[in-house]
Amino acid sequence: MTDILAILASAGLWAAVLRIATPLILGTLGELLCERAGVLNLGIEGIMTFGAMIGWLAVFNGADLWTGILVAALSGAAFGLVHALLTVTLGVSQHVSGLGITLFASSFAYYLFRLLVPVAGTPPKILPFQPLQIPVLSDLPFIGPALFTQTAPTYLSIALALLLGWVLFRTPLGLAIRMTGENPHAVEAQGISPVLVRYGAVTAGSALMAVGGAFLTLSAFDSFIPTMVQGRGWVCIALVVFASWRPGLALLGALLFAFFDAFQLRLQTALGGQVPYQLFLMLPYLLSIAALAVTARRARVPQALMQPYRRGER
Repeated sequence: MTDILAILASAGLWAAVLRIATPLILGTLGELLCERAGVLNLGIEGIMTFGAMIGWLAVFNGADLWTGILVAALSGAAFGLVHALLTVTLGVSQHVSGLGITLFASSFAYYLFRLLVPVAGTPPKILPFQPLQIPVLSDLPFIGPALFTQTAPTYLSIALALLLGWVLFRTPLGLAIRMTGENPHAVEAQGISPVLVRYGAVTAGSALMAVGGAFLTLSAFDSFIPTMVQGRGWVCIALVVFASWRPGLALLGALLFAFFDAFQLRLQTALGGQVPYQLFLMLPYLLSIAALAVTARRARVPQALMQPYRRGER
């Protein structure tokens, strides 16, 4: 019990929570935006992997870190356009298209990495984003090291969660996105093209997913490993349901999962050898499943989610 309290009282734990949550926040926001417009995007795992690789590759070849973020976002937007073309225009199954993009993007990322990066015993490294020292705030006892020594993309992800919440629920654009996911024919009756809304939402959402992947190589770590996303994309899809398709709750859900993950890592160290480490690795997923089971019953799914839109059909 003393060990657990010591872990909870550690500023390092809470700093790790924000760091681990960042790619989840960005990926969840991207998926949430797609689904709010009525399109399920199961390509998230592959898009995050490709974003991680291409952002890192840009910096490895001389670009600055923010250019790497931009390159990743553009690559994600390109995959989003492909997904929108297949699902919105051609009416292909959203499940099949998304899984196909995940398989293609993940494999293509590994292929390009092996093609363009010299083979070495250890993966080549770059200089990643460094923690920002915020005057006064970073020097505060406990709170400073816990909350105000993060890298710039972490603060950006939190700002984007707040911005997306404002756009969705306080602007005409957000109303059009939400109504496209509920009743695209009603949107059409108002003179707005549901097709364009879905294209825009899927493209922007996929860009956010790729930036979430790029965070792993440009901030959390300094090199690319093909398996480094490790299922975070699938976790993001679950977090969208946990959040009931609301950006604020999505931010909370990402932080909650990150807390479970950061906590189990430190618990392994504190109780090393006493409990099989596999049980610790299972902990964040088991607790997340439990939280999802409780909240999913109350979640209100967008009515037109996964339903193809065809003009004039009812």
